[in-house]
Amino acid sequence: MIDWSAVLAVFSVYITGVIIPGPNFVAVLHKAASSTRAASLALVAGIVVVNLFWATCAILGVGIVFATFPWMALAAKILGAGYLLWFGSRLITKAQHKTQGAAEMTSTDSLKSSFIQGFLTNIVNPKSMAFFAAVFASAAPAHVSWPTFAAMLCVVLVVAGSWYSFLALVMSHGGVAARYRRSAVLVDRFCGSLIVFLGIRQLMR
Repeated sequence: MIDWSAVLAVFSVYITGVIIPGPNFVAVLHKAASSTRAASLALVAGIVVVNLFWATCAILGVGIVFATFPWMALAAKILGAGYLLWFGSRLITKAQHKTQGAAEMTSTDSLKSSFIQGFLTNIVNPKSMAFFAAVFASAAPAHVSWPTFAAMLCVVLVVAGSWYSFLALVMSHGGVAARYRRSAVLVDRFCGSLIVFLGIRQLMR
């Protein structure tokens, strides 16, 4: 039997956590505007796979692990913040050296590299780790049946897949992409600076 009250509790908590902008949000918007629609959806797939992984860990008790071994939470926080600083700085640096249209420079993005980028952006995303270890885990009961477990993962798959795919489809629209190409350097600098800011903020928390 599926515990629908538990599934609904997870849904109400998770949909809020996904919609709030963070590194994943910025990564999807930048990839969709600067590359192909297929590449942006591949990046979304990488993000969703990691969300399913963190949701599984949360339901199985990763929050307890972090509470018992706080150094693991600290290490994950520093690692994640370090990646955000690197990723944001890389965007800013690439913006400095752009000498041709953004579409020409990024159209060679492979689906595999885009998937890996989405995977890495989310697997070391401190916001995701903290959310699943604390908020998501608190919404999920301590012990759930396998049908309830599967239903919760379906919630994660549908909510994350729908939201990030919607962003990717909107931002990869021809008109939006064309506007990006006209101001690619400024947009890249803005996105890079925002990600660097998120990394610094995470270190200072």
